[in-house]
Amino acid sequence: MGSLYALEGPFDYPIARRDDSVVDDYHGVKISDPYRWLEDPDTEEVKDFVQKQVKLTESVLEQCEAKDKLRDEITKLFDHPRYDVPFKRGNKYFYNHNTGLQAQNVLYVQHSLEGEAEVLLDPNSLSEDGTVSLTMLSVSEDAKYLAYGLSSSGSDWVTIKVMRVEDKSAEPDTLSWVKFSGISWTHDSKGFFYCRYPAPRDGENVDAGTETDSNLNQELYYHLLGTDQSEDILCWKDPENPKHFLGGSVTDDGKYLLLSIWESCDPVNKLYYCDISSLPEGLEGFRKKNGLLPFLKLIDLFDARYEAIANDDTVFTFLTNKDAPKYKLVRVDLKEPSNWIDVIPEAEKDVLESAHAVNGNQMIISYLSDVKYVLQIRDLKTGSLLHQLPIDIGSVHGISARREDSVAFIGFTSFLTPGIVYQCNIGTEVPEMKIFREISVPGFDRSGYEVTQVFVPSKDGTKIPMFIVGRKNINLDGSHPCLLYGYGGFNISLTPTFSVSRIVLTRHLGAFFCIANIRGGGEYGEEWHKAGSLSKKQNCFDDFISAAEYLISAGYTQSRKLCIEGGSNGGLLIGACINQRPDVFGCALAHVGVMDMLRFHKFTVGHAWTSDYGCSDKEEEFHWQIKYSPLHNVRRPWEQHPDQPLQYPPTMLLTADHDDRVVPLHSLKLLATMQYVLCTSLVKSPQTNPIIGRIECKAGHGAGRPTQKMIDEAADRYGFMAKMLGASWIE
Repeated sequence: MGSLYALEGPFDYPIARRDDSVVDDYHGVKISDPYRWLEDPDTEEVKDFVQKQVKLTESVLEQCEAKDKLRDEITKLFDHPRYDVPFKRGNKYFYNHNTGLQAQNVLYVQHSLEGEAEVLLDPNSLSEDGTVSLTMLSVSEDAKYLAYGLSSSGSDWVTIKVMRVEDKSAEPDTLSWVKFSGISWTHDSKGFFYCRYPAPRDGENVDAGTETDSNLNQELYYHLLGTDQSEDILCWKDPENPKHFLGGSVTDDGKYLLLSIWESCDPVNKLYYCDISSLPEGLEGFRKKNGLLPFLKLIDLFDARYEAIANDDTVFTFLTNKDAPKYKLVRVDLKEPSNWIDVIPEAEKDVLESAHAVNGNQMIISYLSDVKYVLQIRDLKTGSLLHQLPIDIGSVHGISARREDSVAFIGFTSFLTPGIVYQCNIGTEVPEMKIFREISVPGFDRSGYEVTQVFVPSKDGTKIPMFIVGRKNINLDGSHPCLLYGYGGFNISLTPTFSVSRIVLTRHLGAFFCIANIRGGGEYGEEWHKAGSLSKKQNCFDDFISAAEYLISAGYTQSRKLCIEGGSNGGLLIGACINQRPDVFGCALAHVGVMDMLRFHKFTVGHAWTSDYGCSDKEEEFHWQIKYSPLHNVRRPWEQHPDQPLQYPPTMLLTADHDDRVVPLHSLKLLATMQYVLCTSLVKSPQTNPIIGRIECKAGHGAGRPTQKMIDEAADRYGFMAKMLGASWIE
């Protein structure tokens, strides 16, 4: 299928060296990997390849007229004050705020809800280009200290620092090589628990975030304020299981340290506990010893997820999916660890999404019902329903309250609601959802738009929910551009959220944007997740293609005006779908995708994804992966269908140099492969649609990206989309 708007070509695709000597034997099947050299980001050859791709992409983007208008409009709409949900520690309130176009959100503190807000920490002062971000924070129980994690250039690596809240003075503490960790203070405010990895081999010299080594041997430490990291107390390590992930958290009563252990991204964990209140010499006593903390094992199997909600001394309440794929609430007494009772049984259809203990013996419960949130207040002891909390159709993105609080803050967003923070006084007879802060976007009027939810039958008949957002009263004659977004993996649910750039597409390009809730996600619990993973991964692609075909048959759009988009596991989704059905799409945007399904587990944290994908080291799992791996299934459609003038849709692969989650080599190898197979290997290739890569510098997998980089990237990718779909600008 040709694109609507031809670009001036032919494109000067860089010639990438093919090394045909690199051949791997997977269980008797020989697989060549001619671009293995692209796996090393530090070589001059790779840097040269990247620079040539950047130039090619710039030459294409120069011809995308809508790009600059999109940047202007997105910037205009982005320039509005935004607030996160506040949280309380001691008698102080803390929250993040962005005035509009600040590169990073700023952390504020208030001494009461009516008191004046003061800047506590402004990450924008830490780098000139806004690429240092605040990725995590934790305030001590007495609200005297703030421990916070900083990341550079979007890397997952974090450095933890500490400051005094009262006078905002920095403490000397600096903790390095932290990744995938929380920060949990002991109640005496003397220190906190955190997790770290051993320093990489090069240590000081490494540009954190560009290395590709596997992350192994995470350890749990306790850091005493004012001491050097080398003196931290090692609380837990397990060298026999180097791939395990750890999390240490102190219970609300300050008595126990809970240790969660995961082996992958699957929602299953072991759970150990240590009574830190009864250690004879306290935690400091362990400085003199070489032993680990005396943990007791409550759950020592990877059979389900266990998340602690509350405890009364030895009696614990957990959220779990044990024998309950849609989750339930259970209770156990540590003195009788074999006696578990259900507090809230599993619901028939809705997924129990979260539970927060509040106001003594109550809890706020959130359910996901057909991808829409339901909020309730229930009794913590009996699980009985006390109140339904009224919310619009949309997403609850933060519930902030602790057990001693009678007031909770609840964050809400939807496709047409930029954001509301509700204040809910649970102590009253009928709890009221009062608007505490509302985010408003100047110039955006929600009454001009509508949201529809449809249920689309997939290839095997399974009904797949999809949200469709567009302007009201649009004639469904197939003439409109359409953006279809998906993810489908790792138990992650795509729920309604507000997006400035997508609103700009509906307003100025007359586009629909659609979210397909395909299998592999968590929208209907663990069964829905498992139905799109391992041997069933193909269901994700079938679901997404069925969603695309529905949009065409229902008159929302047509193939050549349909763009598909996804990131990370969703980037894999896009890569697989354009290989399998290049005829259905008019444009493809794949962000930071997992594209080499045979080698992903060898880099950084890739080993954790085998729970969803399997691993090519195992013969059966290799045979699942090789069927859909984007890198290994690029074919010339015109050879497979000689009777049709088929080609791949215009494609942009997006990655970033400090992405240490899905390392850039995935996108680079796929880019070289597609350009070779489709564009440069034939004298007269029918592939006239561009295949390009957008490679961002000083950015990572997505988190912590400064506002300007987000705006520029959105303008580039949607400018490319507008050109390729022939979408005309509407003032």
